[in-house]
Amino acid sequence: MNDIDIARAAKPLHIKNIAAQLSISEDQLIPYGHDKAKLPLSLINKEKAKKSKLILVTAISPTPAGEGKTTMSIGLAQGLSKIGKKTVAVLREPSLGPVFGIKGGAAGGGYAQVIPMEDINLHFTGDFAAIEKAHNLLAALIDNNIQSKKNNLGIDPRTVLWKRVMDMNDRALRKVVIGMGGTANGMMRETGFDITAASEIMAILCLAENLPDLKTKLGNIFIGFTYDKKPIFARDLDAPGAMATLLKDAIKPNLVQTIEGTPAILHGGPFANIAQGTNSVIATRMGMSLSEYTVTEAGFGADLGAEKFLDIKCVNAGLEPSAVVVVATVRALKYHGGMPLSDLTTPGLDFLKKGIVNLEKHLENIRGFNLTPVVAINTFVSDSAEEKKWIINHCASLGIKAVEANVWAKGGEGGAQLAHAVVEVAENHGGKLNPTYKRTDSVEDKIAAVATKIYGASHVEYGSEALKALRRIAQLGLGQLPICIAKTQYSFSDDPKKIGRPRDFTLTVRDIEIAAGAGFLVPITGEIMRMPGLPATPAANNIDIDDDGKISGLF
Repeated sequence: MNDIDIARAAKPLHIKNIAAQLSISEDQLIPYGHDKAKLPLSLINKEKAKKSKLILVTAISPTPAGEGKTTMSIGLAQGLSKIGKKTVAVLREPSLGPVFGIKGGAAGGGYAQVIPMEDINLHFTGDFAAIEKAHNLLAALIDNNIQSKKNNLGIDPRTVLWKRVMDMNDRALRKVVIGMGGTANGMMRETGFDITAASEIMAILCLAENLPDLKTKLGNIFIGFTYDKKPIFARDLDAPGAMATLLKDAIKPNLVQTIEGTPAILHGGPFANIAQGTNSVIATRMGMSLSEYTVTEAGFGADLGAEKFLDIKCVNAGLEPSAVVVVATVRALKYHGGMPLSDLTTPGLDFLKKGIVNLEKHLENIRGFNLTPVVAINTFVSDSAEEKKWIINHCASLGIKAVEANVWAKGGEGGAQLAHAVVEVAENHGGKLNPTYKRTDSVEDKIAAVATKIYGASHVEYGSEALKALRRIAQLGLGQLPICIAKTQYSFSDDPKKIGRPRDFTLTVRDIEIAAGAGFLVPITGEIMRMPGLPATPAANNIDIDDDGKISGLF
């Protein structure tokens, strides 16, 4: 059966029964039907959270198909439940763009899914819509202020950085002209659309501690400059109150369940190449307040998602994982060894041995944070026993445990061995997180630290726009912010074609964007896509609903 068939065949528990597993009473739930609910922020208990084991799931540099982090996270949570640990999975929400585009949904797969799969992959509880509306409200207020003679701040429209957003892949909206048709329609200027997951408000929601902190962060959004070079922030437009009002329910995490009835909290969905790529601080703290083990994941490879999770989210919120799972696949390691994408399902031990350097570098990086990694081999039917055994033995020679995890086909049973390995590491973790850089370092030193320590670059070069941005950052007094490097997920370098473990390369920073609301700076390397396009044959072409309301083609 495919994913939607497996999900539909499951018999979900009533959401009150899932809540009961976490000692949440029915009157504390904000129900959205029988199988999902919002959770009040009052359930967060920082003292209880300190006793929970936080497990981060990350991955090697992925192939275009991805390596199954979400599926592995769900399977691991089910595996931990199966061996008797009170566990909750805390994950991001899917974006509609990939669902209707090429990648499909993000609710896991096979027998390691969160359900109701259709709702989660579509509108869910409306969080993305609320973020979209709050973002576009600020855009409307900016253009209204530029147009209006009353309370005009003198914003120079040429400096406005705030675009609009929509949760759909639509390349035609990347660059647009607004205000056409005369002065009654506003001032004509160039702008564009990003996908909602790329909104700074998404990043803000996922880093906010509570509603007051959310309002403060919204007020700190940097918009541009006035004609006399004065910086303008969202608070100058009196925007945070109305924006936060639109987000009053979106700030509350969503409770659902896995296909085996393990509790799961889904909240937020920032990109991992231009933002922190992980669920909210609120959801993670809530999961840790309610369970012994909290399993979460960070987007793309460990050089992106895990680095930002650890250097931004964990440092900001005072969180620390007890173990890190690095998901690897035989096919991806062969790809990093030079095997063509079209041949990855054929045996190729020689390619695998060459490509293992990618995994080695990710493991080296995790150890550099003073954390112990466990390798989860996400298995496929095309993997040979020889290939899997070689990975396990090679990791053992590095002093690292590697286990097969067939969670897609076997769910929690397929993740039980991984769960035992994770528990052993987590129970013995006693170190303290070692971040890549200090917040007090200069912006250039912070970029250099990530580039050299995490990526393996020899040095960093700055384009003319990046040099201007450094001066602007200094002028605004924002040099103390952490960095969130925007980079391709397919390589440690800024060139997606440099697979494996590139060494001694130059990382080129062409610009640095200011996400003052989210509280980080975004050095841009290479070409980063904020509004994806649909493929020639989008997944939307295969999605349908019958006369009885039964959905097909969703995966």
